[in-house]
Amino acid sequence: MKTYRPSRAPCPVARAARLLGDRWVLLILRDAFLGAERFEEFVDRLGINRAALTSRLAILQEAGLLRRDPPEGKRARYILTDKAHALVPVFTEMAGWSSAHLFAEDEAPARWPAG
Repeated sequence: MKTYRPSRAPCPVARAARLLGDRWVLLILRDAFLGAERFEEFVDRLGINRAALTSRLAILQEAGLLRRDPPEGKRARYILTDKAHALVPVFTEMAGWSSAHLFAEDEAPARWPAG
């Protein structure tokens, strides 16, 4: 299982990449911004296997981006923290860049909600 070890790099981009550079982390956060809160919602929306989701949710909790409510037991909700909400402009910029540069002219990218 993956674990989170904060970067000690002096570069802020390198530190962010340590946490946010994982594809699943970005997609879990995206779906959380879009309203997903429960484990099964993430599994269904992302098609992620349970072990990968479990480890990424633990990483996001350790990093302070999600909090689990209740902390123990079943049927928990994963709630975005203020620290996570501060990433909305990053996701908005990433979506805008992707829409402008990674889609063919005949493709219509999905609209990213502006947080």
